[in-house]
Amino acid sequence: MKPLAFRMRPESIDEIIGQEHLVGKGKMIERMVKARHLSSMILYGPPGIGKTSIATAIAGSTNTAFRKLNAVVNNKKDMEIVAEEAKMSGKVILILDEVHRLDKAKQDFLLPYLEDGKIILIGATTSNPYHAINPAIRSRCQIFELKPLEADDIKKALNRALQDDKKGLAKYRAEVADDALDHFASSCAGDVRSALNALELAVISSEPDDEGIIRIDLKTAEECLQKKSFVHDKDGDAHYDVLSAFQKSIRGSDVNAALHYLGRLIEAGDLISINRRLLVIAYEDIGLASPQAGARTLAAIEATERLGLPEARIPLANAVIELCLSPKSNSAYKALDAALADIRSGKSGEVPDHLKDAHYKGAGKLGRGIDYKYPHDYENGWVKQQYLPDSLKKKKYYEPKQTGKFELSLAQIYEKLMRN
Repeated sequence: MKPLAFRMRPESIDEIIGQEHLVGKGKMIERMVKARHLSSMILYGPPGIGKTSIATAIAGSTNTAFRKLNAVVNNKKDMEIVAEEAKMSGKVILILDEVHRLDKAKQDFLLPYLEDGKIILIGATTSNPYHAINPAIRSRCQIFELKPLEADDIKKALNRALQDDKKGLAKYRAEVADDALDHFASSCAGDVRSALNALELAVISSEPDDEGIIRIDLKTAEECLQKKSFVHDKDGDAHYDVLSAFQKSIRGSDVNAALHYLGRLIEAGDLISINRRLLVIAYEDIGLASPQAGARTLAAIEATERLGLPEARIPLANAVIELCLSPKSNSAYKALDAALADIRSGKSGEVPDHLKDAHYKGAGKLGRGIDYKYPHDYENGWVKQQYLPDSLKKKKYYEPKQTGKFELSLAQIYEKLMRN
C-alpha cells in the first residue's frame, strides 16, 4: 500500500490545505483554474509542503489530460510520448518533479512545445528557480513560491486523514491525544508529508484497546516522528536564507545567533558554502579593523578541508566566534565600490602624462613620464603629485573608520597624505 501522504494528495484545488496566497479565492492560481486557462508554471519551496500535490490538484481541476514525469528518472523518450499526445489532443499538462534537474537535451526538446502552448508545464522543485533553472525555461513559466505550512494547516491534514474511510485511516478507529496531535503538527518543520507518514506509523503499529480503539499518546507520537525534520537542504531556497542570517549575525556581533545558524548549515552538510561565506565575511565585514582575521579564517578553512565533518565543526566554531567579536570595518571594499561606480558611470578621464608608460612619446629615462617624481628618491617615499585624472583629481573614495589599531594607523597616514 502506498504511504498515507501519497494517498491523501488533493485531487482538486478545493482540497489543498494552506498556500492561500496562491489558491485562495481571487488569487492567481485559483483564477487560472476558474478561467480554465493555465499557463506554464514552476512551484518551488521546502520539501514536504505539497508542491507535487498542488500541481496534481491544479491539473485535476481542469478538463485537460495530464501526465506526471520526473526530470531525473524519466528520459527524453518519455517526454516525446507526452509531446505526441499533445499533438493529437491539442494540449497536455506535464507535471514535472525535480524540474531543476532537466538536462540540456530535455530542455531543448521541451522549449518549442512550451512556446506554442501544446504542453503546459507545472514544474516542482526545492531549489530556487532563479538560481537553478535554465533562463530559457524560466522565461516561459510563471514562478510561484510555496510557503511552509503552519501547524494549524498540518492539523487539518492529519484530522482529514484520520476521518477519511477511503484513502485515510478511519477504518482503524484511531484517537489521537491533543498533545500528540500538536507534536505531529509542530515538530515536523512544516513538512506535512513527514507528519502524515509518522501518524500512519503510529496508528498501524499500535494495538487497539478493549473497545477496539487505537489510542495515540504523546510518547507514541514522539517515537514515530523521531526528530524534527531539518528546515532546509543544501539545495533549497531556505539554505540561502540561513546563509544570509549567518553572515548578518556575525556582522552584528551576535555570537549565539551565529553559532545557531552555523549549526543549521553543518546539519545541511554544506561545508563548501560555510567556508566560502566565512572567507567573504573576514574581508567584507571585518576587513581592515583586524587584517589577521582573514589569515586565521583561511587557516581554519584549510583545517576543515583536511578534517571533514563532523570534526570540521571545531575550527569552524573558533573562526565564527573570533569573527563575531572582532571590530568591524567595510571601508576597503566600500572605497573600491565607490571607484567602480564612477568608472561604470563614465567618470574615468585620461591618465596624466607623467604616469604613462615607456611607450608614451613623452616618457623619459626608465620609462617615466615627463615630470614624474619617483617616490623612492624622496624621504619616506612620499611626494606630492597628481595621480588621478584631471576630472577626478579631488575625489576621495576611501573613508577610514576608527576601529582597531591597524586601521587607525592607516587613517592617520591617509589624512596626512591628503593634507599635503
